[in-house]
Amino acid sequence: MRARKLRTGLALLAAAALGLTAGSVPASAADYERLLNGTFSSGTIDPWWAGAGTTSRVTAGEFCTDVTGGTANGYDALAGQNGVPFEAGQPYTLTFDAHATTTQQISAVAGEAVSPYRQISRTDLTVTPSTQHFTVTFTSTLDFPNAGNGQLAFWFGGQAANNTVCLDNISLIGGVVPPGGLPPTSGIRVNQESYTPGLPKKATVISDSATSLTWTLKTSAGAAVATGQTRPRGADAASGEKVHEIDFSAYDTPGTGYTLTVGSETSFPFDIAADGLKKLRYDSLAFFYHQRSGIAIDARYAGAAYARPAGHVNVAPNQGDNNVPCRSDLNCGYTLDVRGGWYDAGDQGKYVVNGGIATWELLDEYERALRMGDASALGDGKLAIPEQGNGVPDILDEARWEVDFLLEMQVPDGKPNAGMVHHKIHDAQWTSLPTRPDQDSQPRRLSPPSTAATLNMAAVAAQASRLWRTIDPAYSAKLLAAAEKAYAAAKANPNVLADPNDGTGGGTYSDNTVTDEFYWAAAELYTTTGKSAYRGDVTGSSLYRGVSFNTHGFDWGSTGALGDITLALVPNGLPAADVAAIRTAITTTADSHLAQMAAMGYPAPYRTADGTYEWGSNGLVANNGVVLGLAYDFTKQDKYRDGAFAAMDYLLGRNPANYSYVSGHGDQAVQNVHHRFWAHELDPSLPTAPPGALSGGPNSGLQDPTAARLLTGCAPQRCFVDDIQAYSVNEVAINWNSALAWLANWTAEKSPSTVDTSPPAAAGKPVVSAVSGTGATVTWTASSDPESGIKGYDVVSVTGSARKVLATVTGTTATLTGLTPSTAYSLVVVARNGAGLTGPDSPSAQFTTLPDKPAGGCAVTYAANTWNGGFTAALTLTNTGTTAWTTWALKFSFPGSQKVTQGWSATWSQSGPDVTATAMPWNGSVAPGKSVPIGFNGSYTGSNQNPTAFTVNGRACG
Repeated sequence: MRARKLRTGLALLAAAALGLTAGSVPASAADYERLLNGTFSSGTIDPWWAGAGTTSRVTAGEFCTDVTGGTANGYDALAGQNGVPFEAGQPYTLTFDAHATTTQQISAVAGEAVSPYRQISRTDLTVTPSTQHFTVTFTSTLDFPNAGNGQLAFWFGGQAANNTVCLDNISLIGGVVPPGGLPPTSGIRVNQESYTPGLPKKATVISDSATSLTWTLKTSAGAAVATGQTRPRGADAASGEKVHEIDFSAYDTPGTGYTLTVGSETSFPFDIAADGLKKLRYDSLAFFYHQRSGIAIDARYAGAAYARPAGHVNVAPNQGDNNVPCRSDLNCGYTLDVRGGWYDAGDQGKYVVNGGIATWELLDEYERALRMGDASALGDGKLAIPEQGNGVPDILDEARWEVDFLLEMQVPDGKPNAGMVHHKIHDAQWTSLPTRPDQDSQPRRLSPPSTAATLNMAAVAAQASRLWRTIDPAYSAKLLAAAEKAYAAAKANPNVLADPNDGTGGGTYSDNTVTDEFYWAAAELYTTTGKSAYRGDVTGSSLYRGVSFNTHGFDWGSTGALGDITLALVPNGLPAADVAAIRTAITTTADSHLAQMAAMGYPAPYRTADGTYEWGSNGLVANNGVVLGLAYDFTKQDKYRDGAFAAMDYLLGRNPANYSYVSGHGDQAVQNVHHRFWAHELDPSLPTAPPGALSGGPNSGLQDPTAARLLTGCAPQRCFVDDIQAYSVNEVAINWNSALAWLANWTAEKSPSTVDTSPPAAAGKPVVSAVSGTGATVTWTASSDPESGIKGYDVVSVTGSARKVLATVTGTTATLTGLTPSTAYSLVVVARNGAGLTGPDSPSAQFTTLPDKPAGGCAVTYAANTWNGGFTAALTLTNTGTTAWTTWALKFSFPGSQKVTQGWSATWSQSGPDVTATAMPWNGSVAPGKSVPIGFNGSYTGSNQNPTAFTVNGRACG
């Protein structure tokens, strides 16, 4: 499990006093406790927070806050808890113990955590060095639901000197609405993305009826096209509901916007088509580009909303990953350059044992497609990543970003434990939400090497060496050498386990058993090399012949099945009977999944011993879907294929939460996943999750405050909320998305082809404008496709037989960047339809970029200081010619929604995106080589990208 992430709360700013008594007054036992962790017995302050000017901690079982003196107001230094529920008209009793190093006044304040900061109650009281018990009673005048904007805060400010205030046994009793729990539900649960023609199509309807009900399938226009009777299933333990099953498999007409109705209930709309899964195949893989560390995420690949600067490349405020020391208590005597790799989850740590399984699954997705499927769907040019067009399958390019990081984590030769691999690298302390990677100011630290991490690297490097053998022999050899060195180091250090207490600033990923990692690494090394030593380690293992497969499933802490999957897929020289035994273990496990799913109201291949759901349950559902897919590959029995598709149905909306757990896929898809950049819920200038991110899903443990408030008493499959603070149910992680990507690719591959086999028409001839030294704008007339519609366009540079995609867009305009000055370009536009087919080249257009620094011209620098919704821009105009300017007029265009709100040192005007600044009487004359500083304040929505092209007096500037 990952350690907890905390968020700082907000202040209450209005005033209203109610009653205070000292002593001990028992609260009404008939009412409800509204605070979490009021006794601090957990040893942490979570979910309490400390505001500016304070530092809080748990000391001797108390919540102690160090307060900086010299503030003017009580609310200038405070601590509190957010999400506290209040009900208007209901009485509340607040009790707590308190003492302070020095006697001072504090205030207990109940009210609203956000503007306009309305108050319910404020009570001023005096704390002394002796512990006192306080009781405050009040009646709420406001309504705040669970995890809403209600807040209880303690104000410590307005004091001259520094002080420490300690609180304990904080309790708030009151209200009549039970805490937590999900409201009663009804409705119809469907795969909100799409059902595949020719395959089973099932849904779940909630009903207490013991007899069948009539269902109707309707088109987007509301026309009924099929009807039938539900199958009563009765009480369903995992959901806590009584349900019926709808089976509309007989209806196979492709279309969009279908709905199911039963009585007054109507489902979310869905398609009958193969296109949704084919898109999900690529969206799920795009997740990894978004998670890259050490590289700027480019708008041309990720979209403007998700573009961001490179994180952790030693550019302030980052301290960088290029020279990372070990934890201060280790004194390892060296630093490592560990730039690159994928951020693990919603935090910005990088963990070898989670990176290992995630990378393995991407590589296995490709290797399985090579041997038993369609590898062309994963080839070069299929993903929107910078490496497209290099002749290497894009999925391998993406995986290499992490493979190289895993190698960087290896202890150098000549150092103690050389060849071992560091367990993880992350911040010294947890960063707050939100924190964009390039804004992370925390120092970065290496945790000690571990046997598990070393074997993860050995396994993945050996697997990658096999796949790169013909693509890049030198790289393949490098990978194999690192893998063999790591495996030898692990055998020499077989019990170096990760510290389960090393959870400050990053997850622990501790694992007490590494037998499975040894088996996995030996299997990969044997399959790659055929060496007898590795073969002996495989066949001599207690896990040999499929012992690792079980109905719980494989994950980062249970990796033996990964070795078996490789041995079952890749020819390796083992006895045929042993390979058959591994395949039988896979199909036997798949049969167990199918038997369990047949008895479920919301079928999902997932099982724990006690029926609960755990952190990352959706990742296990997807991995067990992998087992079902492999069972079909090995047997071609339709029941396994149907089970794999049913697992996808569950993830895409046929579940009690009524959410598609995959962002961007479904009418009610998750948006507010726990992530430090995809944090729109906390900062409207930041994006929601991009399409293709898998939420961790239901977790009966409720291991975060938001889940604990909202979901107390939930049935296992209903323990979910789409909230950024609910990290134990709604985080994302690379190992869960790698499982989704494998399953999405498999189901896309097994989806029958759509009826559209015709490519789209050619797009119109591109028109090039706004040419600069490094960019241009291209527009064209739209293409057409009557069958599946136009889904996007590639703008392609053509030089002889060489072609390079410069931009991929969904509209008919593209802004090109990164071009070479003084260079001739020939462009064509290629349309792509909904079936993934590309049309012919448009007529070509030619243009030449401007010189880098036009002779006798001008130069303009532009720098923006951005905040939420606003920015200040500073520009410098330089006369780079040989003739003085007698006056000047600067022109440029904003690339987004920016507006000039106030300017100086020029007369500013704006029309749409186009901005003009003309000289003032006192700064119009500019001699050659001299400069003029000007500037403005501006506003924006969305993203604030800098303009890229400037002219002075009609001449393009460098």
